Amino acid sequence: MTVETVFTNARIVLEDSIVTGSIQIRDGKIADISSGTAQTGEDFEGDYLIPGLVELHTDHLEQHYSPRPGVRWNATAAIQAHDAQIASSGITTVFDCLRMGSDEDGGFEQGEMRAMADAIQAAERQGRLRSEHLIHLRCEVSADNVLDHFADFANDPFVRLVSLMDHAPGQRQFQTMDQYIFYYQKKRGLSDEAFKIFIDKRVEESERNSTPHRIAIAKVCADNGITVASHDDATLAHVDEAIGNGVKLAEFPTSLDAAKASHQAGMSVLMGAPNIVRGKSHSGNIAARDLAEKDVLDVLSSDYVPLSLLYAPFILADEVDSISLPKAIAMVSATPARTVGLDDRGRIATGLRADLVRVHRPEGVPVARAVWREGRRVA
Repeated sequence: MTVETVFTNARIVLEDSIVTGSIQIRDGKIADISSGTAQTGEDFEGDYLIPGLVELHTDHLEQHYSPRPGVRWNATAAIQAHDAQIASSGITTVFDCLRMGSDEDGGFEQGEMRAMADAIQAAERQGRLRSEHLIHLRCEVSADNVLDHFADFANDPFVRLVSLMDHAPGQRQFQTMDQYIFYYQKKRGLSDEAFKIFIDKRVEESERNSTPHRIAIAKVCADNGITVASHDDATLAHVDEAIGNGVKLAEFPTSLDAAKASHQAGMSVLMGAPNIVRGKSHSGNIAARDLAEKDVLDVLSSDYVPLSLLYAPFILADEVDSISLPKAIAMVSATPARTVGLDDRGRIATGLRADLVRVHRPEGVPVARAVWREGRRVA
C-alpha cells in the first residue's frame, strides 16, 4: 500500500540553497520537491524543513547507563531515555559511542559494551527506538585491554565507525599537565604521590601500546570497510600517522595546524557543537568557530549535549560571514553521512530517505517541532 504525505509552505534547506515550497513523501522516501505552495498538505507556516541530523560522536548514552560513579542503569531503559532526547533534538541517525579499553583505573568491564550493543539492536527489533542507532567504537589505544574489548565486536554490521584515541598525559588532548591535573587529579581527589604513580603508569602504557594497537585496529577496519577516525590530533606528525592508518574523520583536532593538514588531506574535520554554542572548548583547546572561519570545519558532533547539534548550525550561519545556513546544516547532515558511507540520507533530494525535521526559529534557540524517520513521524 502506497503511503503519501505532502508538506507545504516550508523553507526547504537544500545543500546549496533555501527554497520556499512543498515536498512530497512516498513510502518513506522523498518523491518530489517543488517551489510554491501546494493546495493540499501539512502547512509548515514558513518553518524550516531540514534533513534529519546525522550524529557521529555522542557520549550521551554512557551518561544514561552510568549516571553516577559505580551505578549501572537498566540498559534498555538507558537506551530509551537516550533515544528520546536524541530524536527530539532532530537527530535521526546516531552513532552511539561505546568505550573500548579504559584510560584510567576502573571503567567498563569486558562484555559490558557488547551487552549494550546487543540491547540497542534488540530495542530496534522491538520497535522501541525513534532514531536509527549505529555503533561507534571509541578505542583507547594505550589501554592493555583494548584489543580484547574490540574483539567482542568482530563481524558486527552495526559497527560503522571506529576512533583511535590516546588520553595519556603529554598526548593530544592533554598536551599540558595543567589540563591533565584538572581532569584526573582534582576530579579523582588523588594525592600528589598517588597522582605521580597514576601518570607514570599511563605514560608507560601509552609508549608500549599505542602504535601497535593503532595499526592492528586500523587493519581490521580496512579489511571490513569500517570508517576510521583519529582523535585529538595536535601535530603534523599525528596527521601523518592518521593518513597512514587510513583515517577519514579527524575528531576534535586540538590545533589549527592539525585541522588544516587533516582537511587538506581529504579528511572530514569534526568539532563539538557545544564548542560552537559556548564559544570555546571545555578542555581549553582550539575553538571550533576559529576553524569555521578558516573554512576547515566539516562536521559537527553533539558530543555531550544532543540539542547542540540543532543549535550550532544556526549560530554559525548567524555569526560567520562565509557560512550560509545550507552550508552549516550540511555539517550536521550531508557531510557526516558521506564520511561514513551513508549515501541514502543527509540531504533533501528526490529518492533519498525522508529523514526530516521541521524547525521553528523566531530567534535564538531553534525548536524541532516535528521529526520524521523514513517518512514516519517519530517526534
